[in-house]
Amino acid sequence: MTMLPTPSEPRFVKRQHSDLNTTFRGILHPSSTSEARLHQYLGIKYASIPARFRQSKLCTKYPPVVNATEYGPICPQPQGCMEELLFGVDPASMPCQNLKQDEMECLNLNITCPAGLNQFSRVPVMLWVHGGGDRGSGSHWAYDGAPLVRQSIKAGKPVILITFNFRIGFLGFAANPMIRDDNKEAGEEGTGNYGLRDQQRCLEWLHRNIPGFGGDPDNITLFGASSGAADIICHLLSRSNQTNPMFARAIIQSAVFEPTLPDVATAGWQLSRIISALHVSDMEKLREVKVDKLLGLGMTLRIVDDGVFFRDGWMDYFAHTHSGRRSEHKHPRKPSGQRSGSLLRPPAAHAHTHLHPHVSHSGSRSRSQARSTPKRRSISRSSSRSAVDDTLQPLIIGDSVSDSLLWSMNASLWTPSGATRRIKAICQSLTKASCLLRAYDITSYTPDEEIVDRVLELVNDARVAWPTECIAENAKRERGGHGVWRYVFDQEGPYRGIPHHAADIMYLFDTVPLAESCLATPDVYSGDFFDGPFDTSDDEGDAKSDATPRAGYDDADWETTAVTEYSYNNVRDAIQGKWLAFAYGDMPWREDKVFVFGPEGETGERSTVIFEGRRRKELWKSALEPLGHQVVSKVGLELSRGPG
Repeated sequence: MTMLPTPSEPRFVKRQHSDLNTTFRGILHPSSTSEARLHQYLGIKYASIPARFRQSKLCTKYPPVVNATEYGPICPQPQGCMEELLFGVDPASMPCQNLKQDEMECLNLNITCPAGLNQFSRVPVMLWVHGGGDRGSGSHWAYDGAPLVRQSIKAGKPVILITFNFRIGFLGFAANPMIRDDNKEAGEEGTGNYGLRDQQRCLEWLHRNIPGFGGDPDNITLFGASSGAADIICHLLSRSNQTNPMFARAIIQSAVFEPTLPDVATAGWQLSRIISALHVSDMEKLREVKVDKLLGLGMTLRIVDDGVFFRDGWMDYFAHTHSGRRSEHKHPRKPSGQRSGSLLRPPAAHAHTHLHPHVSHSGSRSRSQARSTPKRRSISRSSSRSAVDDTLQPLIIGDSVSDSLLWSMNASLWTPSGATRRIKAICQSLTKASCLLRAYDITSYTPDEEIVDRVLELVNDARVAWPTECIAENAKRERGGHGVWRYVFDQEGPYRGIPHHAADIMYLFDTVPLAESCLATPDVYSGDFFDGPFDTSDDEGDAKSDATPRAGYDDADWETTAVTEYSYNNVRDAIQGKWLAFAYGDMPWREDKVFVFGPEGETGERSTVIFEGRRRKELWKSALEPLGHQVVSKVGLELSRGPG
C-alpha cells in the first residue's frame, strides 16, 4: 500500500450531517493510505451532565459547524494509566498526550471510519468500552481505531470504530441514600452507576446519529476489557436490555467483575467515611467540593445494585456450573430462525444490515423514524419462552492465563503466614479453608519465593478466570446452548515476554510501538518450563505446538522469551480477523471449540480438553464451588489488595 505524504499540518475533512443539521469538521488520519483513507471525528459531545451525581442528558442540538479535530476532555482522575503500566513500554517510546480533564464536559466520543461512506452505507459499528477502574479514557493513544479500521478495509469488512469517555471512579459510581434521595427529587430513576448510564446515552446517540456517518445503528458490537468488559456484562444483565436492546452482540475480554454487588445502603456505608473526612453534611456541600479533592477516592467504588438498573434474577448468571448442579435458568428452546451455520446472519428482509438473530421484522419504517428513535425490538410473550429470550445477544468471552498480574504489586506484600490467616478468616470454615489452601498449595511454611505466585494463581481464578467460565456457561445455557464463543488468550506481551492482563489489547488495536528487541529471535527455554510432553496435534490431526505453561511458572523462565515478528503478526491478524467477522454477523469459530491465542504465536480452534489443560477447571469444582461466589470473590478481592 502507498502511504499518503505526511503533511506538517493535519488534513481536514468534513461530514455534513443532515439529521443534526450540522457539519462535523474532522481529520484525515495520518496513517491513511491510497487504498485505505481513514477519517476521524474527535471529541463529539454525546451527552451533558446537569450536575455532579445526576444522570446525563442526551445531546440533540449542535451548532452549524462542530470542530471535531481534537480529543475532548476526559473524566478527572488520578495521574497514571493502568494500560501503560501493564504494557511495560518505555515511557520515552510512548506517544505524548496531554488530555484535558473536565468533570462536566467529559462525555464525548471519537469516530474512526473509512472515507467515502454515506447515510446508505450502513456498515457495522464497533463500540469500545475502556477499562482501568478509576482511571483511563477512550481517548488514550492505545485505543486509536485507525489500525483496526484499516485492517477491516483490507479484509473487505469495513467497520466504524467508536471510542468514548464516561464518568469513572468517585464521579461515576458514588452512591448512598443521600444521593439517592436527591436523585428522586430531580425525578431521576436509580442512583449511582452514572458511568453505566453515560454508556447508555452513548448508545442512544449512536442509534440516532451514526447513520449520518455511514454506520448501521442496528448492528452495534460492544467490546471491552477489564472493568470495561464488566460494564458490558452489566448492560447484558440490565433491565433496559430486556425491553430495548441497544446493541447486537458483545465481546467480553478479561472482565474484572464482582458477582456480589453492594446495594445503595451498603455502598452508602462505605462512602460515609469519605464524606465524613470531607466534612460534608448534605448534597449541596458535596457538589461544592473541588473535584481535585475527590480524585483517588473512587478506587473501591464501582457498580451498585440500586434495584433499578439490573433485571430480576441477574445473579443467576453466577450459579455453579461445574459440578452438574444446574442454575435456576429455564432452558429455552432454540429460537426460530437460528439455523446451523447462520446463527448471526440477518433476516433475509434486511440482508444488508446484520440485525440481532432473534428478531424478525415485519414491514419497514420510514427513514425519519429510523433517525429519530432507537429501534425497539418486540418481546415474545409466548408461554413457552421467557421474555428475555428475544433479547439475548451473541457473545465472545474469554480471559488471559495471567490476568492477576494486574495486582502483582499488592500481592508481593503477602507473607505465607499472613496469606494463610487471611484466607482462613474469610472462609470462616476450617474445612473449606483447608481445601482451598491445599488446592493452591498455600501454607504457613510455603517458601517466601513461592508465595506470591501461589497467591496470584488464587486471585486470578477468584477474580477473573472462574467468574468468566461461570458467565460463559450460564450465558450459553440461557441461550439454549448456542450463541456463546469461548477463547483463551495466552500469548506473551511483546514487552514483558509473559502473558498478562491487557496484552490482548496490544494485539487487537496494534497501536503500541514495538522496539526491535521485542521482535527478536527467542532464546531457548529452560528445561523445566513445561509440565510434560507437548501436544503436537490439533483436533484434525494437523501438526501444532500446543505447549502449556506450568501452573506455577517462574518469571525468569518467561523473561527469556522474546515475541517474534511472526508470532506477533499471527496473533494480531487472528484476533482482529475474528473480532471483525463477529461484527459482521459471522460465526467466529465453531461453538463447540475454544479458540486459543498463544503461547508463542499459536492460534486456532481447540477442543475442550485443551481448555481444561490450560485452566484449573477441576480445581474450581473441588475448591471454589463449595465456598460460593460471595466468599470466593471476597478472598480474591482482599488478597489482591494486599495485607493491611
